[in-house]
Amino acid sequence: MFILGLHQCKATLNKLMVFCTDPSLRDIHYAEKVFTHVHSPGLFIYNVMIKALAKRKRFKSVIELFRKLREDGLWPDSFTYPFACKAIGGLGDAREGAKLHGFAVKNGFRFDTYVCNSLIYMYAELGQVDNAMNLFDEMPERDVVSWNVMISGCVGCMRFMKAVSVFRRMRKESNVKPDEATVVSTLSACAALKDLKLGKEVHDYVRAELEFSAIIGNVVLDLYAKCGCLSEAREVFDEIRVRNVMCWTSMVCGYVNCGMLDEARELFDRSPVKDVVLWTAMMNGYVQYNQFDEAVALFQEMQFRGVRVDKFTVVALLTGCAQLGALEQGKWIHKYIGEIGIKIDAIVGTALIEMYAKCGCIGKSLEIFNALNEKDAATWTSMICALAMNGMTSKALELFSKMLQVRINPDDITFIGVLSACSHGGLVDEGQNLFDSMRKDYGIEPKLEHYGCLIDLLGRAGLLREAEELIDSIPSENIKIIVPLYSALLGACRIHGNVDISERVAKRLSDIESSCSSSHTLLANIYADAERWEDVTKVRRRMRDLGVKKMPGCSSVEINGIIHEFLVSDSSHPQMEQIDSMLHRLKNPVLLLDENYRLETEISVSL
Repeated sequence: MFILGLHQCKATLNKLMVFCTDPSLRDIHYAEKVFTHVHSPGLFIYNVMIKALAKRKRFKSVIELFRKLREDGLWPDSFTYPFACKAIGGLGDAREGAKLHGFAVKNGFRFDTYVCNSLIYMYAELGQVDNAMNLFDEMPERDVVSWNVMISGCVGCMRFMKAVSVFRRMRKESNVKPDEATVVSTLSACAALKDLKLGKEVHDYVRAELEFSAIIGNVVLDLYAKCGCLSEAREVFDEIRVRNVMCWTSMVCGYVNCGMLDEARELFDRSPVKDVVLWTAMMNGYVQYNQFDEAVALFQEMQFRGVRVDKFTVVALLTGCAQLGALEQGKWIHKYIGEIGIKIDAIVGTALIEMYAKCGCIGKSLEIFNALNEKDAATWTSMICALAMNGMTSKALELFSKMLQVRINPDDITFIGVLSACSHGGLVDEGQNLFDSMRKDYGIEPKLEHYGCLIDLLGRAGLLREAEELIDSIPSENIKIIVPLYSALLGACRIHGNVDISERVAKRLSDIESSCSSSHTLLANIYADAERWEDVTKVRRRMRDLGVKKMPGCSSVEINGIIHEFLVSDSSHPQMEQIDSMLHRLKNPVLLLDENYRLETEISVSL
């Protein structure tokens, strides 16, 4: 074509470039070669090349070509900007995005709906929802794409309330009808917010105005499942004619979240297709409800069926090991992670840190933390909490300072860790300062757990009156949520032998939750420590009259990778006779010495 001089024909050249950039050909290198030989390419050819590069996610090449277009004296049109916006969003280059927006305004595209939609998408990809919203508000005309891009952008940036607000505006201010894309994004926001009321309104709109597609079915099902409306979720599930794996996963997760593991497993077994997400969801359910043996059995079945494990699967298993203190199984999973080539990133690293810390191997947790190339807020928080949990107060606070130095903002869980560290170390002033800084410096509203840490700190230090005043100052619509705080204060009263405050606290607890055994038991023990036996009898009589029963204690131990659990007065363990025999010998050291002497004598005689 070039030899014959046909490249001089604009129409022929345009057709050639369209053919060379066809997505079905996959390889774009030939198109790039042709482009380099074109003398003074026109805007159409530039647009064809920019579009082809953007679709193949060669975003840097798109930006370079956009610059060259301008250097060649051409002006981008409404077909150029959308792909340039996509490239900038993909690169996350906010500075380049601002330049592109300014250039579009300068060249008369300020109110072009097509270009504005693309710029809104770009700002959402950059995480700049406020900029996207400002541009959206300035648009004189908005089509359904404008509304959809704005709503989906808010959802993508986790601004769910904003997404719902935009949808409400669409219904109130616009004559544009929501389509499938609008409904899917809005219902995703409703599911995240657990806004069942609006979700049902949107579902009613779907019934009246839209076809009930598989995509809409998935998101409606997810909404009801996440809101705990399992009967409605099951109705939607049964209504979907062609169910994909997402449908099965949403329904299984719904049952899991409501603790209905038998129903979840029945549905899991029925699913014709199972991907790693569905396997992990079922496994997470078993871990969440302390059925670790079932989780391990499911993991083994998953391996047998050749399903490739991902990082979320191993994180679920490591969480189970951490909950039970199953160190040997946790070590095996750590080794397995290396064998199958899963990268130890921030997510996997955090799970390993927590597992080793809860199994008492704080040195191993520090080793993993220090070896991580990428650390997010959760990683730092896990290590701080691990140090605090193991009584290493100074190191926990030192790590918190380093976290602030590398400009990673602490979250509410981080403060639980540092406040817990202060509690263990008896650092009253430091703890109170950190508690005050939560709201003042980081805009974090203290939760029940933070108040609990501070009350524990004050209680350990003997500042019982201050702890009582702190509880009284907590704003709460539901008084039952402060029961654990009063219980913690009652425990501190026993340690310090303060009968007066303990009586007041116990009365408040009894008024709020009379069936709670712990508060009655603690008060009886406080009276016993003070040798007020008549009061002990009164408390126990009151417990009997109210029908309050003390929950039996439970302990577990891991031996050779097997978890053994024991309840108080439970003799169901198959090796109970041997355990009782060993306990008897441990309680009688003389018998144990006699037995050791007998064994040594037998061994020496046999030699």
